Amino acid sequence: MSIAHLHTHSEFSLLDGLNRIKRMVKTVRDLGQTSLALTDHGVMYGVVDFYETCKEHQIKPIIGCELYFTDKSRHQKQSREDAVNYHIVLLAKNHQGYQNLCKLVSLAHIEGFYYKPRIDWELLEQYHQGLIALSACVKGHLPMLLLNQQNEEAYESAKRYKDLFGEDFYLEIQNHGLEEELAVNPLLAEMSRKLDMPLVATQDAHYPRREDAIAHDLLLCVQTLSNHEDPNRLKFSNDEFYIKSYEEMTELFKEYPEAIENTLKIADKCNLELDFNTHHLPVFKADGVETLDERIAYLKQLCSSEMKVRYGANPPQEVLDRLDYELDIIINMNFVDYFLVVQDFVNEARRRNIYVGPGRGSAAGSLVSYLLKITGIDPLRYNLYFERFLNPARISMPDIDIDFEDERRDEVIEYVREKYGAYKVAQVATFGRMEARGVIRDVARAYGYENIYYTKHFSRDGISFIAGQSYYYNDLSVSGGFLTYFNNSLQERISFFPGLDLGWQFHEKFRIYSSIGKTLRMPTFTDLFYSGPTNIGNPFLEPE
Repeated sequence: MSIAHLHTHSEFSLLDGLNRIKRMVKTVRDLGQTSLALTDHGVMYGVVDFYETCKEHQIKPIIGCELYFTDKSRHQKQSREDAVNYHIVLLAKNHQGYQNLCKLVSLAHIEGFYYKPRIDWELLEQYHQGLIALSACVKGHLPMLLLNQQNEEAYESAKRYKDLFGEDFYLEIQNHGLEEELAVNPLLAEMSRKLDMPLVATQDAHYPRREDAIAHDLLLCVQTLSNHEDPNRLKFSNDEFYIKSYEEMTELFKEYPEAIENTLKIADKCNLELDFNTHHLPVFKADGVETLDERIAYLKQLCSSEMKVRYGANPPQEVLDRLDYELDIIINMNFVDYFLVVQDFVNEARRRNIYVGPGRGSAAGSLVSYLLKITGIDPLRYNLYFERFLNPARISMPDIDIDFEDERRDEVIEYVREKYGAYKVAQVATFGRMEARGVIRDVARAYGYENIYYTKHFSRDGISFIAGQSYYYNDLSVSGGFLTYFNNSLQERISFFPGLDLGWQFHEKFRIYSSIGKTLRMPTFTDLFYSGPTNIGNPFLEPE
């Protein structure tokens, strides 16, 4: 027998989840389990990495999200009371469910963000198809109502969920030894009997193993800027929030054996396959250019006209041959629209006197890019290879890095939005991560060493060594032999700095931390990286 964990948080539950995706999947595999769900708080940042890692390790990936839900309107944002939200877990059964989950998460941020990205009844009713819903932890809608003795409202809301999701709505029970869980589980079991709604047992897993609870606790200190010794700080009640074995789960829920069985039934219902091979490219727009043949002719016309400007009325045969060669590859690889769209907004920027960079990366090896004024470097003059940019023997998307002046870049983005539609342009997120020096600083602060005057200087040598060694040995058990080597090497380096005793005491905290590598490279915040039109032929969130 086995179990499917349906409520897990990865590193992308920012500064709350300590589950690195690869380690999380390996932990499940080592426990002999065959399915795993990813349900980060309000986001789906880790979905692709999680999906591919699961497939690599023969684990069935279940894509989900623990969303924030308001029983009011998501548009209501006047008072602190409007910020009150509940949790709800949604899992994608199929491609329709995956698309609806993406829409819900996106609209929660675009329309419902108020302290947290929130959805409401209206969005659930509109985008519930293909989804399985779990009532979530003790912060879920139904558990909170039951714990507050609002039984009538709880039962009415439960009926509403059942009407919406049918047999795909489950009452979720958890047991981490919390008083609230022990109080609400019998109430949920009673609701299950009265309303004929199935129970499902889940484990709110925020880290892989029990011993990782210390590092996770420290991560919460970093998130909340709290001192580790502060008795009033936010912290988990115990060290039970890890990925548990089938035996541990059956012991915890021995009164509800059907709740364990239902985890596998839910896993069987979820059969999402993601397609990473089909390209969803934008379609170029221009007056009199509608069909693909017309767009190909337009691309050739643009190149031919600029070729005469740059190489004269009678271009060398080398130029003609190179242009024909590149156009054939671009047309055969179906990238005509890609080049037309990119040249469209690059040349619009130039028309508006917005500074545009000469183009970076392998795109500089393309004569077509040069003739379309996407890049400013003649690849023939400098003997640059087109195949480093596009190669029919290695099919991959073209990648053109373009720089616009910072103060006017928004004008270019707005132009693309106006031309192709606001719902068809995306800005790509990037993540700030906890690097070696930052981790040391954050851990020092959490342990109360905020004012060590040599911290910056120290971090350039001894502390960087600690962080580097810890990161290198991240996936290994820190054996006594390694710790001896580690301590001796560290002691030698510390001896060059003032405050030796304090520094050594500081290091003892890292021993408790079970190697600082557990938080190195953890994502801490999101930022915008770049923008571009996306999936223009099939808008994802086009208003209906």
